[in-house]
Amino acid sequence: MRPLPGVLGAAAPVHVAPMAGGPSTPDLVTAAARVGHLAQLAAGYQDVEGLVAQVRAVRAAGTESFGVNLFAPNPVRIADDVYEAYRAELEHEAGRPLPPKHEDDDAWADKIAALLDDPVPFVSFTFGLPDAAVVAALRSRGTVTVQSVTDPTDARAAVERGIDVLLVQGEAAGGHSAVLDPTTPPAPIPLAELVRRVVAATDLPVVAAGGIGSAADVREQLAAGASAVSVGTAVLRTDEAGTGATHRAALTDAAFDRTVLTRAFTGRPARSLANAFTRAHPDAPLGYPALHHLTRPLRTDAAASGDAQHLHLWAGRAWRAASAGPVADALEALLA
Repeated sequence: MRPLPGVLGAAAPVHVAPMAGGPSTPDLVTAAARVGHLAQLAAGYQDVEGLVAQVRAVRAAGTESFGVNLFAPNPVRIADDVYEAYRAELEHEAGRPLPPKHEDDDAWADKIAALLDDPVPFVSFTFGLPDAAVVAALRSRGTVTVQSVTDPTDARAAVERGIDVLLVQGEAAGGHSAVLDPTTPPAPIPLAELVRRVVAATDLPVVAAGGIGSAADVREQLAAGASAVSVGTAVLRTDEAGTGATHRAALTDAAFDRTVLTRAFTGRPARSLANAFTRAHPDAPLGYPALHHLTRPLRTDAAASGDAQHLHLWAGRAWRAASAGPVADALEALLA
C-alpha cells in the first residue's frame, strides 16, 4: 500500500466518487468532508460557469478538501448513417423528433483554464488521458492529479503522462466505465485482483472503485494493496446526493433485479439497472457523446414523469447496499 499524496493522504480511506448529471452536489461534497472523507464535484455535462459556481459553493461552506472530475476528450465517432438509423428507431418508439448529431468535448479547454486559474486540491480524469502538458500545468499549481484506469496497460500509460494517483475501476462499477478504449468492455476480473495487478505494474498509489458496498469490501481492497477506495452507488440514496426521485425509487424497487452494461443511453459502456430501454436496445451502437445528446430528451422526460423503464438508472453491482439517510452514516458504515 503506497501513501496517497497531499489532501488525498490526509483523508479517511473511503472517498466519494464523482457522479455526473446531478448526484454529486456541493452539499454531498461538503457533508463528506465534514466527517473526514474526500469527495469530488462532477464537471461532466456542466458548462464552465456551473462548475465554477459549484467550486465556490463548496469553498463558501468552509471545505478545502475536495476535488473535481473531468471527462478527458476521447470521443467515440459514429458514422452519420449509423446515427440516423438509431435516431429513427428511437423516434419511432417515442413518437417524437430527436436531435440531429452533435459532437463536443464537454468544454474541456475552458474547464482546464478555470482549474488553472483557481486551483483545487485534486483533479481526476476519466474517459481519456489528458496530455502530459495539461497534467504538468495542474501539478505546477499544486493540484494532485488522478487518472481512472481499468487495466495495467492504461495504468502504465497514465504514469507516462505524469499522473500522481491511479483510480482502478472494476467492471462492477455503476455508471460509465472508465475504459480508455470503449470498443473493448471492461474485463470481468474481481476488483481485488485488478488492484493487485495494477499495484504490481506501477509505483503509483491506487484508489479502488467498483461494486464496493460493505466494510468487508473496503477491507478486501485495502488488503489487496489499495491505499483507499471510492464509492458512488453506495451514496446515491443519501440525503445530500442530488439523485432524482425516479432513480432513488428504482434502487429499492424489487422489479429491478440486475444490472447490465449498456451503450443504449450514451453510446459508451455504462452499468445501469436493467429496464425496458436497455432490453429494447441490447446492440445499441457506440457513439459518444453523440448518443448522449440524442437520448437526453428521452431521459429528461422519463425522469420528469417517473418512468423508470426508460431512464438511465446508473448503478453498480452492489446497489442493494445503497442506504438512505445522511452521507456521514453511509460512510461510517463502510469503516465499521
